Amino acid sequence: MANYTVNNVDSFIITGFDHLQNQKLLGFLILIAYMLILLGNGINLCIILTDRHLHKPMYILICNLAVVDIMYSSTCSTTMISVLLAEIKTVSYYSCISRMFFYHLGDFTVCMALTLMAIDRLVAIRLPLRYHSIVTNSRTCGFIILIWLIAISLVVVLTSVVDNVPYCQPVIRYVFCDHPSMIRAACVNPEPYFFLPAMLSLWPLCGLPFILCTYAVLAYSVTKLSNSSRKQMINTCLSHIIVLLSFYLPKVVSILLTRIGVVLTLTERNAVLIIASLIPPLINPTVYCIRTKEIRKRLADIFLHKKIVPTHLKSISIALSS
Repeated sequence: MANYTVNNVDSFIITGFDHLQNQKLLGFLILIAYMLILLGNGINLCIILTDRHLHKPMYILICNLAVVDIMYSSTCSTTMISVLLAEIKTVSYYSCISRMFFYHLGDFTVCMALTLMAIDRLVAIRLPLRYHSIVTNSRTCGFIILIWLIAISLVVVLTSVVDNVPYCQPVIRYVFCDHPSMIRAACVNPEPYFFLPAMLSLWPLCGLPFILCTYAVLAYSVTKLSNSSRKQMINTCLSHIIVLLSFYLPKVVSILLTRIGVVLTLTERNAVLIIASLIPPLINPTVYCIRTKEIRKRLADIFLHKKIVPTHLKSISIALSS
């Protein structure tokens, strides 16, 4: 193995779909899902960025999540669509490395972004009178920049490890380029190389118990509110819970199945990987478009061709008419 270097491999061949019979059908489904992801997240971004009244911490967090979803899904979807529909199975070495980098960057960033959103809701419900002084736009942007810098640092470590292992054969048995697939393609014992990403993934995954604790506190706080306030708070938190479950559920199920000794076949592993990569970015914009009143109203105004009047002009016109 000492005679092999990474320079021996100029490209990789994606073979994760070779055993499937209906490759075109799966390719079209992934293409449709990817187009819906771009459309949904793009609509959220455009609505929030173009409406000054939505330049608030919660909507800044939604914008950040939309950007991460687009990046996260693009890195894996483009590879799978290329393999299934265009029948281009070859991916250059550095293209595979870069796609792995952005895929795991999105994975880490989503974990921390969901934690920030949970903290935002906790402060809004527990300290409603101090919310606007505690959670400001500048602080929210600062925390977003911080989680991106932390995620980039973690992924740089993973990428440097993958970039320095020797490769004997340019074959990836999975459906796109990520850390496990590239390590298994190397001519090394993969088990020691899985220890580092397992340790790195524990830190963002530790956000899940923290988020669950915040929602337990929120559930207790909601019981003390009036019926109207309680309904409003439940609707707000329910959006975050749906987004949270769509991201963490496939990961938790995969980890639990592995821990109890269930051996997943390559097809089952690839299926879990595809679901975990495409379902959350597909659900997130749908949830926020449907369940967020301001975004839903703005979207209805656009499609119904209503003239949008700023709030301060509305108050002036009402005063003049009275």
